[in-house]
Amino acid sequence: MILRIGLALLFAGNLFSQQPDQQAENDLRSGIALTREGQFQQAIPRFLSARGHVTETFPLEFNLALCYVGTREFKQAIQILKQLRSSAEVNNLLSQALIGDGQQEAALKALQDAAALTPKNEKLYLLVSEACLDEGFHELGIQVLNIGLGNLPESARLHFERGLFRSQMDLRELANQDFELAQTLSPASDIAYIAAAQQAFLSGDVQKVIRTAREGISRGHDHYLLLTMLGEALLRAGATPTTPDEFHEAQATLEKAVAERPTYSSAHIALGRIYLAQQRTEEAVAQLESAKHLDPRNRAVYSALATAYRRAGEPEKAREALAVLAELNRQEAARIGSAAGGHARYTGGRN
Repeated sequence: MILRIGLALLFAGNLFSQQPDQQAENDLRSGIALTREGQFQQAIPRFLSARGHVTETFPLEFNLALCYVGTREFKQAIQILKQLRSSAEVNNLLSQALIGDGQQEAALKALQDAAALTPKNEKLYLLVSEACLDEGFHELGIQVLNIGLGNLPESARLHFERGLFRSQMDLRELANQDFELAQTLSPASDIAYIAAAQQAFLSGDVQKVIRTAREGISRGHDHYLLLTMLGEALLRAGATPTTPDEFHEAQATLEKAVAERPTYSSAHIALGRIYLAQQRTEEAVAQLESAKHLDPRNRAVYSALATAYRRAGEPEKAREALAVLAELNRQEAARIGSAAGGHARYTGGRN
């Protein structure tokens, strides 16, 4: 799961004066610092310890809910957020939590409430749509982005995001239209290069992906998506330890992508494969387990993880990974069959 930690920073300001309990103040500060770094599991005990002992309860409760979303404990997040005063930020995070909990109709309502308060907030639509992408709710993601584009019709990033959803739904022509618009609306930007590289990926032109990503990066666009695309494309083009220049380039770009965006699962998966090829089994397991935690429905992680577990001498964990993959494949087949039977559009998940 791609996680949206930026909201936490809204409440990390000078909110700690006149605290009745110095230890609670320290716990709250420490929890927010951990949240900024994406260490959600470690932050939760700090917030729980400070509960009931601080004057400003809103930043504590909001950041605790954010951590619960980050650790996929969606019901706990929803319970907290429904008790907070309504605001665009609260409704934004509530929509993401409801999506994680499978409550699509309620999530759309929360998104609409947030949009009514901040209709020109591009990040609102991006964050909620990314939550939809994480959970495979493609139709809902399109609805969210259409609302956003109704308010921000010239947003290159919203067009790019809608293109991603349309490509997931096998709507290639419409996806390409969005990718072209993204490039037209924001030429020579990071999103323009990312859109062009994504188009090349969709057409199967791996060499064009490599050329486009390299050019964008050379022009200073070290965006984690562009870095990940370059690394993945180099691997698809045949980079191995026997082709050291390309292989080391793939490794360097993927390590940079992971450092820039630790919550992007695809970068962890590709880097895990790099480490597998180098026989760095322990590091491969760490990368692939991170990817599984971030995006447990991403089928791409499980076969590589099974290989890593076998090399690590953990055959039972390897069997468990393959069992999860088999179940996800079964669910995917059922979803495709249901769509075909109902004459619906294909809304398959990632692979």
